[in-house]
Amino acid sequence: MEFEDFVLPFSGKLRSDNRWVKLAKFIPWDEFESAYSKSLGNSSLGPPAKSVRIALGALIIKERLGSTDEETVEQIRENPYLQYFLGYKEYKDEQPFDPSLFVYFRKRFRKETLSDINESIVRKALNEEKKRAAKKSPKDSDDDPGSSSNSNRGKLIVDATCTPADITFPTDLKLLNTAREKNEEIIDILHRPFRGKHKKPRTYRKRARKDFLAAAKSKRLSQSKRRKALRKQLGCLERNLKIIDKLCEQTSLLELAPRQYKNLLVIHEVYRQQKRMYDHRERRIDDRIVSVSQPHVRPIKRGKAGAATEFGAKVSLSLINGFSFVDRISWDAYNESGDLIGQIEAYRQRFGHFPESVHADQIYRNRNNRRYCKKYGIRLSGPPLGRPPANPEKQRKVKLQTRQDELDRIAIEGKFGQGKRRFSLARVMCKLALTSETAITVAFLVMNLEKWLRSHLFYLFSVVRGRSFSLSGLITADLMSPKGISSYYRNMGKCICQM
Repeated sequence: MEFEDFVLPFSGKLRSDNRWVKLAKFIPWDEFESAYSKSLGNSSLGPPAKSVRIALGALIIKERLGSTDEETVEQIRENPYLQYFLGYKEYKDEQPFDPSLFVYFRKRFRKETLSDINESIVRKALNEEKKRAAKKSPKDSDDDPGSSSNSNRGKLIVDATCTPADITFPTDLKLLNTAREKNEEIIDILHRPFRGKHKKPRTYRKRARKDFLAAAKSKRLSQSKRRKALRKQLGCLERNLKIIDKLCEQTSLLELAPRQYKNLLVIHEVYRQQKRMYDHRERRIDDRIVSVSQPHVRPIKRGKAGAATEFGAKVSLSLINGFSFVDRISWDAYNESGDLIGQIEAYRQRFGHFPESVHADQIYRNRNNRRYCKKYGIRLSGPPLGRPPANPEKQRKVKLQTRQDELDRIAIEGKFGQGKRRFSLARVMCKLALTSETAITVAFLVMNLEKWLRSHLFYLFSVVRGRSFSLSGLITADLMSPKGISSYYRNMGKCICQM
């Protein structure tokens, strides 16, 4: 092995003010070991499992760097700070683990486990903020949700969004063509033991592919031509399914891999749904499948200008003092207003009291939620029901309060933007429902760590800035005296003469 001539700084030591060193010291790794060990099982076969610090730390590194599984492993191998973050005692120029282990790491960390980890991290961050605030002013702030008082305190901001999955934009024609191609692959595998003994069933795959391309490449596909193309693909798919039924009488489905057997079950459901919509001339159906490889993905109606419909998981989020809490992840469309009472109760369990105000979108302001908030003295954002007050002064105050509530609610929209522009929530690349939920929760966990890191750096900067201001104040006070001014100009004149 050859080494390049390159001088390493710090005498082989790591800087204590590095971001990864600070995060490694802040995260309470030992608290998660018991929950992580339960997900490993009691099997004694194979090599020992990776520790919780390596597994969770690798997921955090991948999300924070925005890299692939393979690139993340290479980054860990090359960077001593990342190895320190994972708990290494010394630098090792070797691959820490195979990139395929990322799939198992995501399966081991369920969203419930990650929610508990997030709660622990946010609790520690809020305690640090509370201590820093106590040093500045001995009196408790009314906006501090962690106050020991039983009165309602703090602000709760709630909203929901969709995290799109990594699938192509689904159309009925494209979905049927994909199902047909995967069906033909299954026929080839089931017929493999009878090669040379029986004639292979005819699938007309070339003709079906030609018909699909003729319709897919058409710039303006009329309704009659579209139904004709769908009828041809449905006919090919129905014939292939009958061929598979006949082949199953002669051979076993054990010839198929687990992924192919899963595709066969999905294709049956896709054919049933598409056949029903074609026969009844409908455009929707319950539990509609939009991807053969990811059958758990459902269309989520958003009504936004950029994307009226998105395809992925719907996430309900709570935002408290800039920290995010994932309250619900669902692959089915639902009305997020039903989550508000549970989110308020979760706030009460975290801090021991109800929030003073809840900032939510208009969809949350139904009668049930208003009745619940009124019962516990919680102010729900938005204008009150009924006529506006006759007093102009009261009407002005209501408008100002409504405007301020909308401004406070912007924070959660910014959090969604941060997750989709800076992190991986704009397109979740995981293929399984379980691993996708883990990736979504890890993204919000990393955003909370980023929030703590920024506040920590800002606190250090404010301390240094305060000291510099005090020093400059002393210098200014010295210059304000007559002797100080005369000595200042005398030294300045000497410098000019020497130039």
